[in-house]
Amino acid sequence: MARKGNGSATIRDVAQIAGVSIKTVSNVLNGYPHIRPQTRDRVTDAIRELDYHVNVSARNLSRGRTGAIALVLPALRGAYFAELADAVMREAAKRGFTVFIQQTNDERDRELRVLDGSYRSMVDGVIFSPLALTQHDVGLFDMDLPLVLLGERIFGAGVDHVTMQNVAGARAATEHVIGLGARTIVPLGAKDDPGSSSGTLRMKGFQEALRAHGLELDPRAIVGVPDYFHSTGAAAMAEILDRGLVPDAVVAFTDALALGALATLTERGLRVPDDVRLIGFDNIEEAGYSVPPLTTIDPGREIIAARAVALLDERIRLRIEGVAREDQPAPRQEVVDFALIRRQSTQAADRRHRGDR
Repeated sequence: MARKGNGSATIRDVAQIAGVSIKTVSNVLNGYPHIRPQTRDRVTDAIRELDYHVNVSARNLSRGRTGAIALVLPALRGAYFAELADAVMREAAKRGFTVFIQQTNDERDRELRVLDGSYRSMVDGVIFSPLALTQHDVGLFDMDLPLVLLGERIFGAGVDHVTMQNVAGARAATEHVIGLGARTIVPLGAKDDPGSSSGTLRMKGFQEALRAHGLELDPRAIVGVPDYFHSTGAAAMAEILDRGLVPDAVVAFTDALALGALATLTERGLRVPDDVRLIGFDNIEEAGYSVPPLTTIDPGREIIAARAVALLDERIRLRIEGVAREDQPAPRQEVVDFALIRRQSTQAADRRHRGDR
């Protein structure tokens, strides 16, 4: 007598009820196309009758995979990384992956654990955005676990790498406010960092735009920041104003910094955009709901997530198929395009221009 509704049936039970082999049941479960419709119907009817559930863990292990990937980010407190994590999880779900998220808090020891083999038995691959590691650590990325690198800290690590156009995006942001008549412009987000980072690259783009238009940077406009949170932007903007500099535009290197600066400008009686034009970078969701809504650079977060998951999935599949590393495609670096999102904080029309420069 068939067991119904208890969820304890096995694939052997399904095969017996349907009158087919276990292999045929497996082929139906895995979507094998060359099965007669009548046979497929018998198997699916048996699955429903027995309330059969696939043991995903066992199936993945039999295929040499866990069905999980790790996403290692600096900190989820930052809205950009939280929204990136959401995008990665949605893309991974489309490909049947569970995502484990680890935040490193910019700590070198935590980032090194990603590369020391600790993740090898837990996940099929890793998407990794390091901040504490530098170009000097490039040799540590020689590992047999599929890995996709994000960010700007390390290049040429011998793994697939997806990154954004930090220099071009920041230059476009600065060109935007210059085109609206701004001449005294503050770059908000400078860091004393000799290596590659989003801050140093965006500062480079900012300076390129100033030089192209013969503009000089007031020394009072430079305030180093330790991080990219709202409170930091508010404090940095206050310090600049306390130095006696009232800019006609602020180019913030993240939306969080821009929104913090907006709070300070408003508290000091300065109107955005009438007195000070303000532009950010990241296009986090909050940027569209500030008062006024924030003009920003969209770095292509959704595309970054999609490409990172796709590249990692490909490497995982090749590994499962037993393709040697030397026979796989060479590591790829993909640079995602950006978009200038015009909103009311710079008094521009609310239009989207992909790759606007």
